[in-house]
Amino acid sequence: MQLQKAKRKSVKLRMSLAAPSGFGKTIGALSIAYGITKDWDKIAVIDTENESASLYSDHTIKKTGFHIGEFLTLPIKPPFTPEKYSQAIKVCEDAGVEVIIIDSITHVWNGQGGLLEDNNKLGGSFQSWAKTTPRYQKWLDSILQSSCHIITTNRKKQGYEVTKENNKTKVEKVGMEDQIRDGYDYEMTIALDIINNNHLCVASKDRTGLFSDVPEFVITEEVGETIKNWCESGIDEKKLAIEEMSKSSDIDQLKEIWSKYKSLQTDKDFVAIKDKRKNELEGQS
Repeated sequence: MQLQKAKRKSVKLRMSLAAPSGFGKTIGALSIAYGITKDWDKIAVIDTENESASLYSDHTIKKTGFHIGEFLTLPIKPPFTPEKYSQAIKVCEDAGVEVIIIDSITHVWNGQGGLLEDNNKLGGSFQSWAKTTPRYQKWLDSILQSSCHIITTNRKKQGYEVTKENNKTKVEKVGMEDQIRDGYDYEMTIALDIINNNHLCVASKDRTGLFSDVPEFVITEEVGETIKNWCESGIDEKKLAIEEMSKSSDIDQLKEIWSKYKSLQTDKDFVAIKDKRKNELEGQS
């Protein structure tokens, strides 16, 4: 046992890349992954899309000239259970992969054997989520606690809102909705939305500050390089967690933040700060 100087830790990327089908989620994810690693042998795609990611192997994108090498793939088939996803992540970690792309996470939510289907089998009631939610959380933890950089893709679809006007029911479009549980993007370091078939994207969530207030841009490997530099710049995870706790608005949000930083839960100072914030929030209620 020996005292040593505390060192700032680097962090692993947790990214969500969302778009409707055909907008370039897979190519975007591969571009970022290569910008991070510069080694196709260190990139693995967990493929739920009928092995469609493999179509891009050893392929050059005409528009940009970017050449996609021979990356690793791990196809998974229905049923798309959260446990199967978590097992696939573990296989990639054990193989020494540096960047895992999960293409896509949509199936764990509303695919065959996904969480919505299983919840409906349990009756589809509010009480059914008492069994479904822990499985979702365990799956999410396997992403948040991974030793690898992880990029997840998910589909977007047109959202609708039903309203009444003069005793008539109206259905109105209200933008695009992610095909994953609400709040998922809150857990990510960066969430990018590809907004058209020209592959332009914007940041819907960005803890790094790299893409905040940045005009629409096309994802390239240089984007991955920029993210890598941020990840390795020695961001203090504990400082980041404390900042999030200080901004928590209620006990439930505080619990979410606490569960996300499992590696800090044995840190006495961190526990003390959590307890202090909990007392503050309870005093406000």
